Amino acid sequence: MSSRVLSVKSSLIEPDGGSLINLVVPDSERFSREREASELPHVKLTQIDLEWVHVISEGWASPLKGFMREDEYLQSLHFNSMRLKDGSVVNMSLPIVLAIDDEQKAKIGGSSDVGLIGPSGDPVGVLKGIQIYKHNKEERIARTWGTTAPGLPYVEEVITPAGNWLIGGDLEVFKPIKYNDGLDHYRLSPQQLRKEFDKRQADAVFAFQLRNPVHNGHALLMNDTRRRLLEMGYKNPILLLHPLGGYTKADDVPLDVRMEQHSKVLEDDVLDPETTVVAIFPSPMHYAGPTEVQWHAKARINAGANFYIVGRDPAGMSLPTEKRDLYDPDHGKLVLSMTPGLEKLNILPFRVAAYDQKEKKMAFFDPSRPQDFLFISGTKMRTYARNGENPPDGFMCPGGWRVLVQYYESLQAEETSKPPSVVSV
Repeated sequence: MSSRVLSVKSSLIEPDGGSLINLVVPDSERFSREREASELPHVKLTQIDLEWVHVISEGWASPLKGFMREDEYLQSLHFNSMRLKDGSVVNMSLPIVLAIDDEQKAKIGGSSDVGLIGPSGDPVGVLKGIQIYKHNKEERIARTWGTTAPGLPYVEEVITPAGNWLIGGDLEVFKPIKYNDGLDHYRLSPQQLRKEFDKRQADAVFAFQLRNPVHNGHALLMNDTRRRLLEMGYKNPILLLHPLGGYTKADDVPLDVRMEQHSKVLEDDVLDPETTVVAIFPSPMHYAGPTEVQWHAKARINAGANFYIVGRDPAGMSLPTEKRDLYDPDHGKLVLSMTPGLEKLNILPFRVAAYDQKEKKMAFFDPSRPQDFLFISGTKMRTYARNGENPPDGFMCPGGWRVLVQYYESLQAEETSKPPSVVSV
């Protein structure tokens, strides 16, 4: 019993299923496993498929041990959860699946295992004990997003062009997934994060998921959460600032720019480096609102967080065909407070922050004087930066803002340097 507790002790909350999944083969076995895989039929992975291999192999989706077989897929799609052999239920709100086309299916034939080849042609791993089943795209889209409206970014990027079959099985990965983009040191696995929280002697870990630059309103929320935890009696609450690092839509700020901006936030002491861990969450983004926010919360359980901050319209977006929110902005936090399989995670809904024009700083919205508050959306923030305009004083730390302005200036320079397109008549 004691050895089991030691293996999951770190950061105060047990991983789903009781232990973290680690699907990377030992170094001593890598060569022989790669040689065996070279004899198998293989599936070529897209970049986003590789991101999911990364997610599964490090245990973010524990206790999932590979791409979903049909029974796991149907439970995820229809129940947002999976029932384990002991009868317990874990949350699993997003199907984590691998699609193949008719040609790939034919090449696999009756083989029980397949090799996985990365986008650049290198061997990545093996899928064992495979099951191939129908990929009903319309059902998947409708159940995941609650709509089949055109223009959903992940659908257009991943599902629409994907094959008509799904292949599931147990995953083995030959070596840890690396991107060699200068950011791999931020990509801490759940196991590494738990060790870091232990090293810092955390008695509470609160996670903040984001895919945008950090402004002072975000910082206000994170610092206020730490204050609340201290008032509750915790001695050393640690913030996990955990930007999403997988696929995002084209108009989102790229990961490398966001990470540079986040580093400036810590340099400028907007957040305390001593009580903050900055790491990258490798999952692709679906923009699936209340369905997806469950996945974001569940993955942080496996990373060792026992508190999760949730705000307005988490994982949401505007309806592509109309200028309105796709999801009710309050439903994400309401759903998280009731989600089966997330009972052990403490959900912290945060108050609305906006720019207080009277006090000239980001502050919690005061409904008694609404005329004093300015709501600066992500779109508005990007417009400021793109146009070289400064936001109101106190909206974002100067160093962080300069990173954004320089990024949009570089984009404009690229656009200017492009040769004009030639239209043939």
